Amino acid sequence: MKRILFFAFLLFGSQVSGQNAYEIKVTCKPFKNQFIYLGHYFGKSYPIIDSVKLNDKCEGVLKGNKKLQGGIYLIGYPNKSGYFEVLIDKQQKFSIIADTATMRTAGVKYLNSPDNVLFSSYQKFMGVKGIAITEKKELLKKATSKADSTKINDELIKLDKEVTAYREDIIKKNPASILSALLKAMREPVLAGRLKEPQNKADSLDSWYYYKKHYWDEVYFWDGRLAYTTLFEEKLDKYFETLVVPQQDSIIKEIDWMVGAASINEEMTRFLLVKFINRYLNQKYMWEDAVFIHLYEKYFSQKTYSWLTDKGVKTITDRAYSLMANIMGSPAADIELPDTEGKTTTLYELKADYTVVVFWDPTCGHCKEVLPKLDSFYQAKWKKAGLKIYAVGKETDASKKDWLNFIHEQNLQEWTHVYYSKAEDKARIDNNIPGYSQLYDVLTFPTLYLLDKEKRIVAKKLTYQQTDDVLQLKMKGQ
Repeated sequence: MKRILFFAFLLFGSQVSGQNAYEIKVTCKPFKNQFIYLGHYFGKSYPIIDSVKLNDKCEGVLKGNKKLQGGIYLIGYPNKSGYFEVLIDKQQKFSIIADTATMRTAGVKYLNSPDNVLFSSYQKFMGVKGIAITEKKELLKKATSKADSTKINDELIKLDKEVTAYREDIIKKNPASILSALLKAMREPVLAGRLKEPQNKADSLDSWYYYKKHYWDEVYFWDGRLAYTTLFEEKLDKYFETLVVPQQDSIIKEIDWMVGAASINEEMTRFLLVKFINRYLNQKYMWEDAVFIHLYEKYFSQKTYSWLTDKGVKTITDRAYSLMANIMGSPAADIELPDTEGKTTTLYELKADYTVVVFWDPTCGHCKEVLPKLDSFYQAKWKKAGLKIYAVGKETDASKKDWLNFIHEQNLQEWTHVYYSKAEDKARIDNNIPGYSQLYDVLTFPTLYLLDKEKRIVAKKLTYQQTDDVLQLKMKGQ
């Protein structure tokens, strides 16, 4: 599959250098009098940092006065329709000769670039082995007997060993090369010889600890070259998904040591902060709000970065302020709005063992589906448990009459209903008072919160079924 180069980031400006210590002469047939581009990997983004218009001989020179960060770069074709990869490290003045018509079979030719000569050989080897492995896997799917499956599996194991041996040979013979650094970063801890087959839970746990302890043995977080690859982010994602306990303190501890280790390299620091702030900007789990707030307070509230745009600063700051107002375990912000009779009613006036706060919109189709189901849970289970519902109807395109009609039609009379008008929202904002939507981080409708007797936040932004699950656990003392 082809990847298309593009200008990165929505929040984070790409770091373009405009001076002169690299000079890459490119011949790229069949393109004449057209622009080609120089970009690089940056996680899942591919920012373009330079371009040159080729002459009628398909020649051009990419150059600048500032040395490029080492990593895997991309030469992008005109109209950004394709690309090929190039390694850039210590040697930044070299020549590339490429022809898209013969590239698949003949590859790319490099002059004065030992790193890329080695890389080209590695790509050709991996291309051949990759085809062989794919063919064997297809045959394995079609195998009709145990003997055939065993034979094919043995052949796959042999191919895997050949690939591993080839990589280790490169590392041994070229220890200082960027390719060796990348190949070492791809290594994973080998458990063979320790616990071949865990016999019990203790064995499995021991293997897990060993694997986690040695996961980053070949990776140096201060090595900015890794930020300009895809493999580092893949390794990072696997680590957090499989080896880090999904709990706020564990996540924060891992983030802090990684960013601390990377702090001497600006590009790796940028990569990690962009990665983590994007990951926790919108939380997958309720407790992740604490992770985002930690990121903001430690790395963004008192610090500035050349790569962070004003829009990025505002987005991060606004999101942090919204989350600070409703962090798990903290008291919910009080709400003071008129009820169906026009009488001002506050959230904290509602005395109950538990309270569900629901923000909804009378024009929201999903709200019209969910609120009656929410009431069914209330009537069947929640009312007996001493729970009450405080419903905030947010005015958008509907009128106050639409709000009252829906409440009446669905017979939601046992709830406490308040109306949050556009005028009320504007008045708060005009007086520099956070709106209730910000205080409760309402990004979609309906948004549900579960509060305890003291109005502390027990759960938030769950479905009504999940809210019930949490409530039942709380009632059992879990």
